[in-house]
Amino acid sequence: MTQNVYDNPEFFEGYSQLGRSVEGLDGAAEWASIRALLPDLKGKRVVDLGCGFGWFCRFAREEGAESVLGLDVSENMLARAKATSDPAIVYAKADLEVLELPEASFDLVYSSLAFHYLKDLEALLARVHAALVTGGQLVFSIEHPIYMAPAHPGWSKDIDGRATWPVNGYLDEGPRTTDWLAKGVVKQHRTLGTLINILIGLGFALQHVEEWGPSHEQVAAHPEWAEERERPMFLLVSARK
Repeated sequence: MTQNVYDNPEFFEGYSQLGRSVEGLDGAAEWASIRALLPDLKGKRVVDLGCGFGWFCRFAREEGAESVLGLDVSENMLARAKATSDPAIVYAKADLEVLELPEASFDLVYSSLAFHYLKDLEALLARVHAALVTGGQLVFSIEHPIYMAPAHPGWSKDIDGRATWPVNGYLDEGPRTTDWLAKGVVKQHRTLGTLINILIGLGFALQHVEEWGPSHEQVAAHPEWAEERERPMFLLVSARK
């Protein structure tokens, strides 16, 4: 089963205070880059894997999507999402590790910062490929593998206080445990090559791969983000069936 940290009271309390939770999509620094990858949503059938508070589901409807299915493993997330009703949006609880989707039923499969929690991501992506219509699109973001394998705190640092070696065991794939908003949050580390080759092997045609970090303009507006330019925070991917 997918780790459900979002129903951990401590984690959910912290997550609810983040900019992306309070302000929605515009509160996510990477949103403009993700939006640029999206197709015209008018008349499209959309599924959001790991829909959270439902921000993207509602955006898709505002952009003219015919129907939207929002799936999440967290009861807390779904309760927030369902607080805003739209008969064309259906929210349901689902574990992405074992999720079954009807074949050739969606024009767009979208996911934001959820896939890095999954042990068997390849199996899910195979089901996603089958669920897309021919020409359908997959757009997703994950925590960048380099960001997920940070420098070991015991290593030496340069004069500016930065680690002299950027990552810790990058080629050692598998679970990584971190204390973010709560103790013991587990994410699944894969190299960039592994992820891309999974997509290619399943028959996806890559359209765009972006190693996202804040722009100089964003850092000027948010000086606390300056250190995030030392390595990419997120990986954004668009692929077509």
